[in-house]
Amino acid sequence: MGQLDPGNAAWILTSASLVFLMTPGVAFFYGGMVRAKAVLNMMIMEAAALSVTMIIWVLWGWSIAYAGTSVGGIFGDPATGFLLKDTMVSDNGVYTSAALNGNHYPVSIDVAFQSAFAMITVALICGAIAERVKYSTWMIFVALWITFDYAPLAHMVWNGGLLSADGAISQAIGAAAHDFAGGTVVHINAAVAALIIVLIIGKRKGFGTQPFRPHNVPFVMLGAFLLWFGWFGFNAGSAFAANGTAGYAWVSTSAATAAAMLSWGFTEKIRTGHYTAMGAASGIVAGLVAITPAADVVSPLWAIVMGAIAGVLTCLACGLKFKLGYDDSLDVVGVHGVGGFTGTVLIGFFGEGTGLFAGGDWRQLVVQLIVALVAIVWSAVITGIIAFALEKTIGWRVTEAQEVGGIDLADQGERAYDFAGTASSVLKEVK
Repeated sequence: MGQLDPGNAAWILTSASLVFLMTPGVAFFYGGMVRAKAVLNMMIMEAAALSVTMIIWVLWGWSIAYAGTSVGGIFGDPATGFLLKDTMVSDNGVYTSAALNGNHYPVSIDVAFQSAFAMITVALICGAIAERVKYSTWMIFVALWITFDYAPLAHMVWNGGLLSADGAISQAIGAAAHDFAGGTVVHINAAVAALIIVLIIGKRKGFGTQPFRPHNVPFVMLGAFLLWFGWFGFNAGSAFAANGTAGYAWVSTSAATAAAMLSWGFTEKIRTGHYTAMGAASGIVAGLVAITPAADVVSPLWAIVMGAIAGVLTCLACGLKFKLGYDDSLDVVGVHGVGGFTGTVLIGFFGEGTGLFAGGDWRQLVVQLIVALVAIVWSAVITGIIAFALEKTIGWRVTEAQEVGGIDLADQGERAYDFAGTASSVLKEVK
């Protein structure tokens, strides 16, 4: 495999760390959006996304996604790379990678990078089910979902499987499906899973009749900024080398994100008369989501156009939950589902040399649509089975009284803010 490329190794390991940071970023983003009585529960759910996913990834997740012998282009054999077997070896008690990959850096760095992708994907889901589900059920769900949903879909899209550029669908249509960093695997997948769980577990008490205001908008803004920063690892790191593609992915990611933030704001201004901080944060995330599958194959102009389109569409889509009656607490479906689908499909129009507008070929649009639809069906079916089984066995919901009183106190036995203690302290000082 040649000699180690220290530049590539350093960049992808740094990217892995940036992607890891995205899950704490989501914790702040979602944590600020919920009411004060549920912020700890939201943050610990994000911690579970990190912890449970990492254990599953080391045990068999990596093998199912990338290391195992492919089974029908759907998933890898979980036994082949169980406990990272043959990925890392011991040299006098010091573990190191067994080999370098095609980009001349250790396979262990790939394990780290892809584990962080798995973490952030499942972390996105819990925003839709905020304020009402048991932490114990969530932990079990994470383990099952990474095993049966995420890892196989990653194999299908990114490891030469059914939905990859070399897969059966691309070959049949005559155009290579493209998902640079996770429009299908991450965003469509997480959003569809979120919607399915929401439909199974039902609405929060008061949904549609009382306002559920965010308790800490600065947290939301902090989370959005951390996500933008971490996304450089997400997208630029997906070049798998310290090269020009990585550099351009950085640029296109920021261009699309900036356009989405502005277009969301303009849409909001027309509808409500205000440019809100919540809207700016949501627009940032919408742009990041939309450019993810396309960051390496659209020109600067089309990157800006994609971001602008995504900002408007996701802003409008977030209101659908009230019209259709599904309680997607923090707009996972509206932002990640609509944004991910938009970005995936727009490659068919704007992909350089292959898209309908940028290449004059309709086949790229067809393959992008089919891959997106297959990802939707896959996520819906697998998540539905897992979520329904959990509902009928251990159950998802805390009691109504616990939800009203605050899930932090009911499930974690803690409060985020000691208002009573603060008041007592003030009274003592006055006396």
